[in-house]
Amino acid sequence: MPQPSLETLGQLVADKRGRHGVRVTAEDIGISPATLSRVENGHLPDLENFRKICRWLKVDPSAMLGFDEDSVRRPIAAVHFRKKRTMELETARALADMILAAQRALNARDEF
Repeated sequence: MPQPSLETLGQLVADKRGRHGVRVTAEDIGISPATLSRVENGHLPDLENFRKICRWLKVDPSAMLGFDEDSVRRPIAAVHFRKKRTMELETARALADMILAAQRALNARDEF
């Protein structure tokens, strides 16, 4: 089996599908047969279908994208907060304002 990557996605899907039909496999994944066929022929799916295919393949999407496990599992911001247990009040307020602004933007988007 090839190493998981965007370049090998189609081959990985075709290998796992094996002799099963395109329609049955597509239904199992939760995508259209046309999408499955395009992926097997080397086309990249949209993000939602990529997520579904990775789940079906039991492959971490970040591995497919070439990220190493440590960089994905340990956010850089967390490292900064661990190094300095306290932060300036001004920094904490700025972070809180950013989080609240992001929440308001998401709420406004969901209202449409």
